[in-house]
Parts: sequence; C-alpha cells; structure tokens
Amino acid sequence: PGYVDAVRAFVDIERIRAAGLRIAVDSMHGAAGGLAGRVLGEGATTVHELRGEPDPEFPGMHAPEPIARNLDGLMGLVAAERYDIGLATDGDGDRLGLVDERGAFLNQQQVFALLVRYLLGVRGERGPIVRSITSTRMIDRLGERYGCPVHETAVGFKFLGPKMIEEDALVAGEESGGYARRGHIPERDGILSGLLLLDYVVRTGKPPSQLLAELYDEVGRHEYDRVDIALRPEERDAVAARVAAAEPPAIAGLRVASKDTLDGYRFTLDGGWWLLLRFSGTEPLLRIYAEMPSAELVRDALREGRSIAGVD
Repeated sequence: PGYVDAVRAFVDIERIRAAGLRIAVDSMHGAAGGLAGRVLGEGATTVHELRGEPDPEFPGMHAPEPIARNLDGLMGLVAAERYDIGLATDGDGDRLGLVDERGAFLNQQQVFALLVRYLLGVRGERGPIVRSITSTRMIDRLGERYGCPVHETAVGFKFLGPKMIEEDALVAGEESGGYARRGHIPERDGILSGLLLLDYVVRTGKPPSQLLAELYDEVGRHEYDRVDIALRPEERDAVAARVAAAEPPAIAGLRVASKDTLDGYRFTLDGGWWLLLRFSGTEPLLRIYAEMPSAELVRDALREGRSIAGVD
C-alpha cells in the first residue's frame, strides 16, 4: 500500500484500471513479481504475469535484464494473444523493457524518448532533462522542441542522480533502461516508468507502435545498437592506447566533428550522430555504442569501432 500510494502522486492509477487494457508483464523472477497485478487489479484492465515467482537462480537467462534476447516468451505471448502492451522489469525491479502490441521489442533508447515526449507533450510538464552519455540524442531534440535544457553525465545513476538533484530535473534516464522522475526518488523505478507508459497509451488511445511512429515524425528516425567485446585483463591497456590515439576523419561515411573523453572515447559526427567506445565498469568488456540515422550506418559504425579498437 505504501508504494501504491507513492506512485499515485505521479499517475492516475484508477484511469489505467478502468481502461480495459490487456497487459502482459514479465517480472523475470525478480523483486517486482506480483507488483503490477497488485497495483492495477480491481478494474477492467487485466494483467497476465510471466515469471512472477522469485528465483535467485534466474533460470533461462544469463542475467535478468529486460532486453530482447531475454524476452522471447513475453514477445511471443503479446503477439499470439493480442495483448495491448508488454512490460518487463529486471531482477531488482528498477529497469524497464517494453514490447509493443505486435510483439516487437522497443529498445530502451526508444522508451526513454517516449517517456520524455509523454511528460512534455501530453502532460505539459517542463524542466531540465538529464541523460547519460550513452543515451539517445532524441532526448536533445525533444528538449529543443519543448524548451527544456538537457544535461549529460557519465554512465550510471551515481552520476545521473546527483545531477538530477542539482538541476531539479524533470526526468533522468540511461541506456540500460533505468528512468527517474522529479518528486519521486532520484533513482530508477521500473514499475513507475511502466505505469507512466501505460498512462501514455490510455490518455492518447494509441498503441505503442503508433506512439513510436509519431515520435519519429517529430524528431526523425534514430537507430541504435551496442556490442560488447570480452577482453582479457592484459589486453585492456593496448586497446585503450589504440582508441586514445585514433583520429579517423570519418566514421560510417560521416565526418568526425569532435572527439571527447567524458566517459570512454566518443566520436561525434556531423548531424549529431555518434560512436562511443568505453570499458564496462562492472565486467571485463569493451562496449561499443552507435546511434545513426539508419540501421545500416549503425552496423558500419560498430564495425569501424571494432577496427579502431583493434578487436575486429
């Protein structure tokens, strides 16, 4: 009851309960198991939960992350049974994954942009926005459109949270699927983020795929992907040296406008597109990220990123 009362301050739960939505939820055997049903029960809206029972072994997945490769069951269920939306939370319930009404996975960059567009465009809220260096530049374009400053941090809510407090930011988010909003806690909350998206669907009467199409109409199409490359400890210094020394004139056919080291090595390209190479702070991995105007250019950029690092 305490948590439900807390989230009522940010979203009209009764409106969602009365909407008659059919929602599929994958709790991934994590801490949020059963919570969506308790929050949204007692109305016309129904919740069907997958993997709701806690299991610290998290069977069937490498790690309980709400990403496409872990959500085949949810995507298949939504498509086959024609659910209105699918939501997934990670092991500790602070990250969110989204599946549209056709069973297609929407990546966390798209979800963050949808949340921001909902807060600014539907609810008419205003305030600074905080995003990590690995987050989509759709956030910047939305900020420009609605007159909201956008602040960038290094990766992780240990940076995003304090910046959110400092700026009294309306919303903060990161590429891994964690989002926070003003007045709640300066930390990720997967359940609240999911409720906000449900409210977006209910208020507009539009399915997630249409909301995504409208987002692209507003800010342009943005394609994104990331590859993770396992490194032996003795390889890290040589890889770092190669990336630090790299000065490519162009990446994926786009001129390199600048290079910076806010967190890793970022190459900003003409048009605001970008390639980033950084070492994971938690695993022995080199992560290579790219956001471009087409999936083909993303693939090209990631391939060139591997070449820059000498790991192709």
